[in-house]
Amino acid sequence: MKSLTAPELRKRLTDGQEIALIDVREEGAFSREHLFLAACIPLSHLEFRAPRMVPRRTVPVVVTDHGPSDKGLAERGAARLAEMGYTDVSVLVGGTAGWRAEGYEVFSGVNVPSKAFGEFVEHHYDTPRIEAAELQRLKDSGTDLVILDSRPMPEFNRMSIPGGVDCPGAELVYRVNTLAPDPNTTVVVNCAGRTRSIIGSQSLINAGIPNPVMALKDGTMGWQLAGLTCATGETEHAPQPEGEALQAAKDRAAHVADRFGVRRTDSATVSRWQAEPDRTTCLLDVRTVQEFEAGHWPGAYHAPGGQLVQATDEYVATRNARIVLADAEDGVRATMTASWLIQLGWTDVHVLAEQPTAPEVGPVDLEPALFRPAETLSVAEMQAVIDSGEPAAVVDLTESLTFRKGHIPGAYWTVRSRLTESMVALAHAGLILLTSPDGQLAHYAAHELRAARPDLVVRVLAGGTAAWVAAGQPMESGLDRALTDTDDVWWKPYDHQGGVRQAMEDYLTWEVGLVEQVNRDGLVEFRRFD
Repeated sequence: MKSLTAPELRKRLTDGQEIALIDVREEGAFSREHLFLAACIPLSHLEFRAPRMVPRRTVPVVVTDHGPSDKGLAERGAARLAEMGYTDVSVLVGGTAGWRAEGYEVFSGVNVPSKAFGEFVEHHYDTPRIEAAELQRLKDSGTDLVILDSRPMPEFNRMSIPGGVDCPGAELVYRVNTLAPDPNTTVVVNCAGRTRSIIGSQSLINAGIPNPVMALKDGTMGWQLAGLTCATGETEHAPQPEGEALQAAKDRAAHVADRFGVRRTDSATVSRWQAEPDRTTCLLDVRTVQEFEAGHWPGAYHAPGGQLVQATDEYVATRNARIVLADAEDGVRATMTASWLIQLGWTDVHVLAEQPTAPEVGPVDLEPALFRPAETLSVAEMQAVIDSGEPAAVVDLTESLTFRKGHIPGAYWTVRSRLTESMVALAHAGLILLTSPDGQLAHYAAHELRAARPDLVVRVLAGGTAAWVAAGQPMESGLDRALTDTDDVWWKPYDHQGGVRQAMEDYLTWEVGLVEQVNRDGLVEFRRFD
């Protein structure tokens, strides 16, 4: 197995060539300390996520974990990537701990490049902002204003500013004129914290809308910290633009394209790029999920524009890849997204604003790599085993937060990459019944557990927990039967069951401090346009 030292990796990260740096720890563990340019693709989900995030199997890939304390996790990840067909895989010597020992910067949190960029944008452009208390005062006084929430609908539905309307990131310039046609209407953009409200507000300003525009400082967190109450369950979404509103959006996007050097391309060129064996081309559709599923370019993945800027490392793990953003024929949302990716430091970004002649319909159903079905049992059979009282254990491999919300009664929780170690706590059970949301992850885990523990009988719940729920079976909540650390995902401040206020304050302080840390790191310099 090839290896790479920290100084060698640092040189490779700055030579302008394609490289994918993958951290195979669970997201929560990754969030404690990691390299700035590392993409988190946990070993537990490698077969599902790597083909999307690192589509070219010949690209140089460097795999890391925390270091020796992870007991060969990176080596396991590298071996699996090689099994999946990746031909140039190396392991970072010493992992993140070794990188830090060389005196290089390490970061906490998730989506750090994008969040640091948001802080850079606020500093560079002096993006106007408004405190929660002042916004409440304007609302109470009857000021003519609209509040646009720049997050996806599920986040907006969970909590929002009272009176707000959902209008995710790249949709803002596209849809704002339908909600604020009067140039005197004040437009306030919010998210949960800072990044998407800053980027969203500055998008409207960069596009030249005549309205007063402000970002809600610290978003819904700032609203709650000010003692104000968020709305829940809201579903209003900004309407589709038509006529003059659509033309205004197109004109403003054209202005942005000129200012930031956004390039357009055509389908023939994209097809030629996709056939290149030594260059990565990522085709990403930035429209809404409804539009994407109604018909999209073959080979495209859905990456709504605002989320692509907010969490670029969750969509593209190959540094210096070519990115093509697919959109409707007007290209407004792709243009706005491209302008931000260019400022983030991506140098080969293009907009494809055409309708495909033979579109694919529905979500992308990508078969995970190396999939082999394991032996299954039905919902009825699993219930019969549970009722029989025989020494069996149900083990759920879903995310910890999902498990906490609801799981099969009596089930235990762990993560796939630690399943074998988790069996120590289940010494009483000779029959292990595995489940996951749709069952797929459980099939992988079943093969690995049987290889490590041939003394166990292992079965997978056919259709996973979704089949259990569809059959009308009971569920229970809680996280009191965890067999490993609940560090599989990064818990947002409001996911905590205690100390939420402190978690919010800590998060906002961390976000503001990222600009200085990025400057110390020196690996990336965001682009400035005056």
